[in-house]
Amino acid sequence: MRILVRLLTILALGMLLTDVAAGPLRVHPSNPRYFTDGRGNTVYLTGSHYWYNLQDGENRTEIIHFDYIAYLDFLKRYNHNFIRMWTWEQAAWAPWTKEKVLFDPLPYQRTGPGKALDGGLKFDLTKFNQAYFDRLRSRVIAARDRGIYVSVMLFQGWSTGMKGRFTQGNPWKGHPYNINNNINGIDGDVDRDGNGHEIHTLQVTKIVKLQEAYVRKVIDTLNDLENVLYEISNESEAESRDWQYYMINFIHKYEKNKPKQHPVVMTSLFNSDNNILFSSSAEAISPGGRIYRDNLPAADGRYVILLDTDHLWGIGGNYSWVWKSFLRGFNPIFMDPYTAEEHQNHPSKSEWELIRKNMGYTLSYAKKINLASMVPRGDLASTGYCLANEGKEYLIYLPSSNKILHRFFQLVGMNETVTVNLSATSERFNVEWFNPRTGETIDGGTISGGVSRSFTAPFRGDAVLYISAIKADNY
Repeated sequence: MRILVRLLTILALGMLLTDVAAGPLRVHPSNPRYFTDGRGNTVYLTGSHYWYNLQDGENRTEIIHFDYIAYLDFLKRYNHNFIRMWTWEQAAWAPWTKEKVLFDPLPYQRTGPGKALDGGLKFDLTKFNQAYFDRLRSRVIAARDRGIYVSVMLFQGWSTGMKGRFTQGNPWKGHPYNINNNINGIDGDVDRDGNGHEIHTLQVTKIVKLQEAYVRKVIDTLNDLENVLYEISNESEAESRDWQYYMINFIHKYEKNKPKQHPVVMTSLFNSDNNILFSSSAEAISPGGRIYRDNLPAADGRYVILLDTDHLWGIGGNYSWVWKSFLRGFNPIFMDPYTAEEHQNHPSKSEWELIRKNMGYTLSYAKKINLASMVPRGDLASTGYCLANEGKEYLIYLPSSNKILHRFFQLVGMNETVTVNLSATSERFNVEWFNPRTGETIDGGTISGGVSRSFTAPFRGDAVLYISAIKADNY
């Protein structure tokens, strides 16, 4: 009996240490910009993700095996708690390169008879490759053990054919649903144009049934785990709208009678209208477009919104955008080039380290403040970037002035200033400054509310200001 109690205690402590609570995420009932966990904590999601964090693959004819554990340790060093787990549907080729990219493992067995277009055996679409699902489960568990939530990508919009200006290679040649690559007579190229974009529609009933079987297999593999979200597809074509709506509802329906129910994410469609996302039955969405780059609109709480640099820049973003996103009620995530050789000389490489660090900094503040009661209140701060529980807590970002003025301010010794409306209460507040470039925190003393007050950062460059009521019974 003592041994059993000890084991249960160790298990409970392990769950506490991972920051992943018992029970999947739910949309927060009073602040639906965020999730809540099995312990009632408000969960803000932020982190880096990488294209090969599930399947191995590189721009060459040789598979390069990805060090997933080193990647997770990298995320924890930066205090990240979220990844998208990428999937690729094709065995070979990709739209962005002429080289023969390889991806392995895939969900289906390659049994033959006969050879597929990539030179391997043809796929049998009635037989799952258990190695794929075993890897998926083990990697989600490894992330859970480090306190990381995983958005499991089910389908891939860059796997069905050439895409926009990306026509160097055609992944449809390597897709299992290409009639030349399977022994089941399945043909996803309905219009015979050499692409298979139709497989992310409802046009071919046999293909939808195969996809349903695959989704059921993924859910059966992961349903008992708490750190799971399901993402329908990454940047599929605009014509995939109804198919994605169908798959969202299919997951909800299939999990309804399962022990656990998990959130579903709908991701930006390729060159499409974000209104499609805002009309979905998903719990979370990930929109695209320039509107979410700089002067972001405040999140209105209709969905949990994962703002992803992938859908805004591709390879890009900056750490200032991380703070702007956080203080407008979003959950910012970064498509991280990580170890990709072709991006090691990218002009934005020096910015990537600051993005990684500042996502971790925002997570620390999300845990420090009473996030459930904080809403975007740009009207309370002259900079326009403010999360507030008016009269109790204010978290404000002071972005650097434009580059020319910023250099001038540095020369003459001027620091960033903000005016904050504290008229909601005359109580006293603690003031704290945070330097997002250095990670340094500086005590700003105490002030009284009841009026609007101006604050000047104690260092040059952009700054974060945290103002919190001193009374302990405010919550």
